[in-house]
Amino acid sequence: MKKVVSKTVGVILLALSLTTMSANAQTNNSKEVEVVNKMFQAFGTGNMEALKSTLSDTSVWVYYGSDLIPYSGTYKGKEEVVRFIGNIVSSVDILDFKVEQIISNGKTVVVLGSEKQKIKKNSKILEQNWVQVYTVENGLITKMDEYANTAYSEKLFKK
Repeated sequence: MKKVVSKTVGVILLALSLTTMSANAQTNNSKEVEVVNKMFQAFGTGNMEALKSTLSDTSVWVYYGSDLIPYSGTYKGKEEVVRFIGNIVSSVDILDFKVEQIISNGKTVVVLGSEKQKIKKNSKILEQNWVQVYTVENGLITKMDEYANTAYSEKLFKK
Protein backbone atom coordinates (compact mmCIF):
# COMPACT_ATOMS: atom_id res chain seq x y z
CA MET A 1 0.00 0.00 0.00
CA LYS A 2 2.82 2.40 0.91
CA LYS A 3 4.38 1.88 -2.54
CA VAL A 4 1.10 2.71 -4.30
CA VAL A 5 0.62 5.86 -2.22
CA SER A 6 4.22 6.94 -2.88
CA LYS A 7 3.79 6.42 -6.61
CA THR A 8 0.47 8.29 -6.56
CA VAL A 9 2.02 11.23 -4.70
CA GLY A 10 4.86 11.28 -7.25
CA VAL A 11 2.40 11.35 -10.15
CA ILE A 12 0.39 14.14 -8.49
CA LEU A 13 3.53 16.23 -7.92
CA LEU A 14 4.60 15.63 -11.49
CA ALA A 15 1.15 16.60 -12.78
CA LEU A 16 1.26 19.83 -10.76
CA SER A 17 4.70 20.61 -12.14
CA LEU A 18 3.46 19.93 -15.66
CA THR A 19 0.75 22.53 -15.13
CA THR A 20 3.55 25.04 -14.54
CA MET A 21 5.32 23.73 -17.61
CA SER A 22 2.18 24.12 -19.71
CA ALA A 23 1.82 27.73 -18.62
CA ASN A 24 5.44 28.42 -19.54
CA ALA A 25 5.08 26.62 -22.86
CA GLN A 26 2.10 28.77 -23.80
CA THR A 27 4.43 31.72 -24.30
CA ASN A 28 6.00 29.76 -27.16
CA ASN A 29 3.35 28.11 -29.30
CA SER A 30 5.59 26.43 -31.86
CA LYS A 31 4.56 22.98 -33.05
CA GLU A 32 7.85 21.64 -31.74
CA VAL A 33 7.08 22.90 -28.22
CA GLU A 34 3.59 21.39 -28.45
CA VAL A 35 5.11 17.96 -29.20
CA VAL A 36 7.50 18.19 -26.23
CA ASN A 37 4.64 19.42 -24.01
CA LYS A 38 2.50 16.45 -25.11
CA MET A 39 5.39 14.09 -24.28
CA PHE A 40 5.76 15.60 -20.77
CA GLN A 41 2.02 15.27 -20.16
CA ALA A 42 2.11 11.59 -21.17
CA PHE A 43 5.14 11.03 -18.94
CA GLY A 44 3.41 12.74 -16.02
CA THR A 45 0.35 10.51 -16.27
CA GLY A 46 2.37 7.36 -16.91
CA ASN A 47 0.78 6.90 -20.35
CA MET A 48 3.64 5.28 -22.23
CA GLU A 49 1.55 4.69 -25.37
CA ALA A 50 0.81 8.41 -25.62
CA LEU A 51 4.47 9.16 -24.92
CA LYS A 52 5.57 6.79 -27.70
CA SER A 53 3.20 8.57 -30.10
CA THR A 54 5.40 11.68 -29.74
CA LEU A 55 8.57 9.80 -30.75
CA SER A 56 9.97 8.88 -34.12
CA ASP A 57 10.72 5.17 -34.61
CA THR A 58 14.43 6.00 -34.56
CA SER A 59 14.35 8.45 -31.64
CA VAL A 60 17.60 8.51 -29.63
CA TRP A 61 17.64 9.64 -25.99
CA VAL A 62 20.92 10.17 -24.14
CA TYR A 63 21.37 10.73 -20.42
CA TYR A 64 25.00 11.67 -19.88
CA GLY A 65 26.70 10.11 -16.87
CA SER A 66 28.68 7.12 -15.65
CA ASP A 67 27.42 3.61 -14.95
CA LEU A 68 27.00 4.61 -11.28
CA ILE A 69 23.79 6.34 -12.37
CA PRO A 70 21.44 3.42 -13.19
CA TYR A 71 19.61 5.25 -15.98
CA SER A 72 22.55 6.89 -17.75
CA GLY A 73 23.23 5.78 -21.30
CA THR A 74 21.94 5.90 -24.84
CA TYR A 75 18.47 4.60 -25.67
CA LYS A 76 17.48 4.02 -29.30
CA GLY A 77 13.90 3.59 -30.47
CA LYS A 78 10.52 3.90 -28.76
CA GLU A 79 10.81 0.78 -26.60
CA GLU A 80 14.26 1.81 -25.39
CA VAL A 81 12.94 5.25 -24.40
CA VAL A 82 10.25 3.51 -22.34
CA ARG A 83 13.02 1.37 -20.81
CA PHE A 84 14.92 4.58 -19.93
CA ILE A 85 11.87 5.90 -18.07
CA GLY A 86 11.46 2.51 -16.38
CA ASN A 87 15.10 2.64 -15.26
CA ILE A 88 14.44 6.03 -13.67
CA VAL A 89 11.28 5.05 -11.78
CA SER A 90 12.78 1.75 -10.61
CA SER A 91 15.82 3.61 -9.21
CA VAL A 92 14.27 6.70 -7.62
CA ASP A 93 11.04 8.08 -6.23
CA ILE A 94 10.27 11.37 -7.96
CA LEU A 95 9.46 13.79 -5.15
CA ASP A 96 9.36 16.93 -7.29
CA PHE A 97 9.79 17.68 -10.99
CA LYS A 98 9.60 21.19 -12.42
CA VAL A 99 9.96 22.61 -15.87
CA GLU A 100 11.26 26.13 -15.37
CA GLN A 101 11.62 27.35 -18.95
CA ILE A 102 11.16 26.19 -22.52
CA ILE A 103 13.13 27.78 -25.34
CA SER A 104 12.75 26.85 -28.98
CA ASN A 105 14.52 27.69 -32.19
CA GLY A 106 13.37 25.85 -35.27
CA LYS A 107 13.50 22.12 -34.68
CA THR A 108 15.38 22.49 -31.35
CA VAL A 109 13.52 22.75 -28.04
CA VAL A 110 15.54 23.35 -24.86
CA VAL A 111 13.87 22.62 -21.54
CA LEU A 112 15.36 23.88 -18.27
CA GLY A 113 14.14 22.29 -15.08
CA SER A 114 14.79 20.89 -11.64
CA GLU A 115 13.95 17.74 -9.76
CA LYS A 116 14.05 16.18 -6.34
CA GLN A 117 14.36 12.41 -6.11
CA LYS A 118 14.78 9.85 -3.37
CA ILE A 119 17.24 7.11 -4.34
CA LYS A 120 15.54 3.82 -3.55
CA LYS A 121 18.63 1.79 -2.61
CA ASN A 122 19.92 4.18 0.06
CA SER A 123 17.19 6.81 0.69
CA LYS A 124 19.55 9.67 -0.23
CA ILE A 125 17.86 12.79 -1.61
CA LEU A 126 19.05 14.02 -5.00
CA GLU A 127 18.14 17.60 -5.87
CA GLN A 128 19.45 18.99 -9.12
CA ASN A 129 18.83 21.22 -12.10
CA TRP A 130 18.83 19.74 -15.56
CA VAL A 131 18.74 20.70 -19.22
CA GLN A 132 17.03 18.61 -21.87
CA VAL A 133 17.63 19.37 -25.55
CA TYR A 134 15.04 17.94 -27.93
CA THR A 135 15.13 17.72 -31.70
CA VAL A 136 11.65 17.63 -33.23
CA GLU A 137 11.26 16.78 -36.91
CA ASN A 138 8.04 16.17 -38.82
CA GLY A 139 6.05 16.47 -35.60
CA LEU A 140 8.02 13.79 -33.71
CA ILE A 141 10.89 13.82 -31.21
CA THR A 142 13.96 12.38 -32.93
CA LYS A 143 16.52 13.09 -30.20
CA MET A 144 16.80 14.08 -26.56
CA ASP A 145 20.04 14.87 -24.75
CA GLU A 146 19.86 15.38 -20.98
CA TYR A 147 22.51 17.17 -18.97
CA ALA A 148 22.58 17.33 -15.17
CA ASN A 149 25.09 17.46 -12.32
CA THR A 150 26.16 13.86 -12.79
CA ALA A 151 29.23 14.15 -10.52
CA TYR A 152 26.89 14.96 -7.63
CA SER A 153 24.46 12.20 -8.66
CA GLU A 154 27.26 9.64 -8.82
CA LYS A 155 28.32 10.43 -5.24
CA LEU A 156 24.78 9.88 -3.97
CA PHE A 157 24.18 6.68 -5.94
CA LYS A 158 27.56 5.33 -4.76
CA LYS A 159 26.70 5.67 -1.04
